[in-house]
Amino acid sequence: MFFRQIYEKGLAHASYMVGCQASGTVAVIDPQRDIDGYLQIAEQEKLRITHILETHIHADFLSGSRELQQVTGADLYLSDDGGPEWQYQFPHVGLHDGDTFMVGNIKFEVWHTPGHTPEHISFLVTDTPASSQPIMFFSGDFVFVGDVGRPDLLEKAAGYKGTMEHGARLLFASLQRFKQFPDYIQVHPAHGSGSACGKALGAIPHTTVGYERLTNWAFQFDDEDAFVQALLEGQPEPPRYFAMMKRLNKEPRPILPNGAVPALPVLSGDQLEALRSDGVLIIDAREKGSFANGHIPGSINIQNNNAFSTWAGWIIPYDKPFAIVAPTDDIEQITRKLIRIGLDHTLGYLPDVRQWATGECKLVTLPQMSVHELAEQIKHGGITVLDVRNQSEYETAHINGALHIFAGYLEQQLDRIPRDRIVAVHCAGGDRSSIATSLLHRYNFTNAVNVTGGINAWIAAGYPTVASSHRVSVTAL
Repeated sequence: MFFRQIYEKGLAHASYMVGCQASGTVAVIDPQRDIDGYLQIAEQEKLRITHILETHIHADFLSGSRELQQVTGADLYLSDDGGPEWQYQFPHVGLHDGDTFMVGNIKFEVWHTPGHTPEHISFLVTDTPASSQPIMFFSGDFVFVGDVGRPDLLEKAAGYKGTMEHGARLLFASLQRFKQFPDYIQVHPAHGSGSACGKALGAIPHTTVGYERLTNWAFQFDDEDAFVQALLEGQPEPPRYFAMMKRLNKEPRPILPNGAVPALPVLSGDQLEALRSDGVLIIDAREKGSFANGHIPGSINIQNNNAFSTWAGWIIPYDKPFAIVAPTDDIEQITRKLIRIGLDHTLGYLPDVRQWATGECKLVTLPQMSVHELAEQIKHGGITVLDVRNQSEYETAHINGALHIFAGYLEQQLDRIPRDRIVAVHCAGGDRSSIATSLLHRYNFTNAVNVTGGINAWIAAGYPTVASSHRVSVTAL
């Protein structure tokens, strides 16, 4: 039996290759969109990709199933459970609860595990030459290490009203079936720590049924109502792009030619200025300190780190072109991160902001404020503290009187932010606040300043915080 996990840190996404070395065949489960890694592994291991499986219609990344099918000719094995509204709208081999199929000598059994989504399936795998008993369970977004899939995304992100509580109850029923498995069954989920598909995902790459039975919070509930309440509480804000992913993963869409990562054209400073003059969004992917020291006016800072894909999905519209500022050495990695969430409409990139800063084109800085300066400003009044962390972070500890607007919702709530006083923007450590402050400057909030070090630095310096169970409205301090 052949087994390999492929883990993409940016989206905390795990995909898998499971196959039979005797027959030289392999299945890929929940592939990411840049497929060259799977092709390389198959070639190195002398395996042929014959089956492409998905556990559900994904919301957090654009599946590479159709790119992989285009290149390999493998069949798509996708769920036909969950009802007519939750059907894939392109040709595939439809799967239902209880179906089985073979990849060489490896047996796959389909389990319908609704809750996270209505059509969600999981795969119970048996290495038949070794044993008649199953060994692995590929759980998708059903069971994670230390958590279970959130059932609120369809309602909060995709707009399907009334699905949240129903999904939670379906998930409770699915867990009752799962609990019947022997403790030794390995569990391989589609996501790890850092994913927005749950609220408490662990960092261990895989687990077992027995371990989850002992440690996973969701397995400690025998009462369905109590489970539903606990499951729906404290879920993080679902990124805005999730609704787009649900549609693109369900319907026919453009396929990357030959599954290849596109090569972005290099833009000159004059070309970028012409785009900027036309209102094209510019994303500066450099480190936040470099951005603060000098950037193109109106550009938004989304650093090229593990959170780049998620924040690009929050900030970049899917219906308008955009351009990138980033060193040439980083651009292939950035392009991969963009196409993994379907942001294919990049016009090109500028390798160095100095190529733009010629003649009358002048770089601007992003104002910064230390936590000590912030404390002094609060004493004197006339300042608004803007907390752009997520709701649960804010409720746990925040600066007294702060205005809370999650960074991902900022663009839709600009009317809540005063223009007649300093607005001190902070997050936990400074990354999200750099995004938020640069976005505010794009909308001419020249009074916005970034608090370096965020609330972590504030707390480390000994300044006080308060806890709350509700948002605080605009308050001038």
